[in-house]
Amino acid sequence: MQKNLVRYFLWGSASALVVAALVFAFRPQPVAVDFATVSEDKIRITVADEGMAEVQEVYRVSAPVAGRLLRVQGEVGDAVVAGESEIARIEPSAPVFLDVRTETEARATLEAARASENLAAAELKRAQADLTFTAAEVERSRELFANGTIAKQKLDQDERANRIAVADLLTAQARLDQRRHEVEVAQARLVSPTSTERSFSDCECLILRAPVDGEILQILEESETTLPAGAGVLEIGDPRDLQIVVDLLSEDAVKVLAGMPAVIDGWGGSSLKAIVRRVEPFGYTKVSALGIDEQRVDVLLDLIGAPDTWARLRHGYRVDVTIVLDEIESLAIPLGAVFRTGDTWSVFTEEDGRAVLRTVELGARNAEHAEVVSGLEAGARVILHPSDQVTDGARIEAR
Repeated sequence: MQKNLVRYFLWGSASALVVAALVFAFRPQPVAVDFATVSEDKIRITVADEGMAEVQEVYRVSAPVAGRLLRVQGEVGDAVVAGESEIARIEPSAPVFLDVRTETEARATLEAARASENLAAAELKRAQADLTFTAAEVERSRELFANGTIAKQKLDQDERANRIAVADLLTAQARLDQRRHEVEVAQARLVSPTSTERSFSDCECLILRAPVDGEILQILEESETTLPAGAGVLEIGDPRDLQIVVDLLSEDAVKVLAGMPAVIDGWGGSSLKAIVRRVEPFGYTKVSALGIDEQRVDVLLDLIGAPDTWARLRHGYRVDVTIVLDEIESLAIPLGAVFRTGDTWSVFTEEDGRAVLRTVELGARNAEHAEVVSGLEAGARVILHPSDQVTDGARIEAR
């Protein structure tokens, strides 16, 4: 009997240990989480986007007339002086090649002009002969009139004829000059592009000079080419006169006012301070990387501080712009701790090793923190990025 009791006791003890081990093995384990503490802090409200450094006043030098641009000898970054530095030369354009029909018409026009020239030369010779004849007649009439042989009327008629002959000679000479010029015009229409090199070497080229002091920012046409009037050649500006341009979404731009501070990062150097100078009064449509039409507004900023601190920042460089809209001293909570439950914001706090679901009211926020208007007190521990395993009342522990 005593042996049976011992046996029952041993089996009972073993069974109890097994049950206890199973209970311990399958009991709910605390969820490992990350904590953050709600505290008083300064929340900086900002808008940020990519921008670009630009010279405020960029002067685009264009060809004032159509012509052949000679190769630009300057390089980007070369210093120029207003009214002195030669930046480009333009020669007259070469004539175009003529097609067969146009060339045939031009040669026929030239032959017609030469025929007219020969006709004008013949008319000049006839006018010279008439002048010689009338001059002799006048001399004879004067001698006969002096002897009383002819009347005064006959002398007047001969003198009149002589004056008409003089006028006809001048007319014939002018007509011959006109025909010779017409021949030159007809010959000019047959000038080939291959025959202009010699004449270009003797002509006076149009020299373009720098309109302002500064540097060459961009060469639009470097190689020799033929340009129409108004075509851009290069751009000039003062790299010390630098501004930052950032295009913001229109809903962000309406929050920005002139005089707001900003921080310039992402350009390869230390952070720079800037101030908003102007918000453009008009917007424009820009297609985003996702193919969505967005209304954008340009905001212009001036750099603050010694130019030496941003001397390596040049025209066209990319930058990251952060404009400070406001700074609020309030109870701050990390955005990673809050989430939506219906129409309200919620958060899990830690109380006695368990997660407690609480509803909070948020105010201003930025990319990292949000203002707690109500629902939490300073010093409360909140769970960051709670997973699906974290529920109201669940056991939790620090990761």
